[in-house]
Amino acid sequence: MTSVKELTSGISGKDVWLRGRLHASRAKGKQCFLVIRDRQYTVQAVLFVSDNISKQMVKFSANITKESIVDIEGIVSLVPQRVESCSQQDVELNIKQIWVVSASEARLPLQIDDAMRVGKDVTDGQATVNQDTRLDYRWVDLRTPTNQAIFRLESGVCELFAETLRRRDFVELQTPKIISAASEGGANVFEVTYFKRSAFLAQSPQLYKQMAICADFEKVFVIGSVFRAEDSNTHRHLCEFVGLDIEMSFNYHYHEVMDVIADVFVDIFKGLETRYADEISTVNKQFPHEPFISRTIINIRFS
Repeated sequence: MTSVKELTSGISGKDVWLRGRLHASRAKGKQCFLVIRDRQYTVQAVLFVSDNISKQMVKFSANITKESIVDIEGIVSLVPQRVESCSQQDVELNIKQIWVVSASEARLPLQIDDAMRVGKDVTDGQATVNQDTRLDYRWVDLRTPTNQAIFRLESGVCELFAETLRRRDFVELQTPKIISAASEGGANVFEVTYFKRSAFLAQSPQLYKQMAICADFEKVFVIGSVFRAEDSNTHRHLCEFVGLDIEMSFNYHYHEVMDVIADVFVDIFKGLETRYADEISTVNKQFPHEPFISRTIINIRFS
């Protein structure tokens, strides 16, 4: 199977098989245009009534329900005009065969196109998806290209964080999340029942990082869940989040630690720019933002 991401002008004329979801379809006379989606990538697929394609096959393709999973054999072809509505804009797929692997229900709780429409993209009369519906049918909402890209960027941040620290001889720790006492006195804790006695969800891996430093590990880091029972009066709160923690000893001055932290941020932003350019571009289409600037961080020392 060829992924939609791999469909580029470099393989024009090649016969390929691909699997994806039917994102959209449009029938017009003796021809049918489909948009096939694979994660955050989309490509246009077309079929016309010909010696090899029957009218019934065109009609069958036009009636496939949205979000169905299909297998397609086709020839990758260059297009005279860029397909602006797809991520693969220089090519399309001329369909030879199409098979429905898993048919979707005709009536879905939300439409992917509607879920992709927020903010400035909404005009009068266009449907959107409210937050309650998104959360009730999260597995459908997460199919949008933007959500796919966001989760991959989140994964990339953790990957780059760990990579840059391992290059500096840091050791990753896996610390307990159910503990016998509050790990920090300044934050409320979630109390849970632990075999007829009380236990608490960890507010921080701080204690375990410090124990590791005392045990001569010198440099450690932790990627893990953090729980804070802080009752917020807003719709945004941090009762649970993934913390990226480091702890290290220094030889002469705490500026050594600050320099490492600065380098970690620079390496993460550089890695996102180079490895996750497609994901950043996908998010930027729905949520425009300033580009990352990955340059050396300036340290202002008060001495």
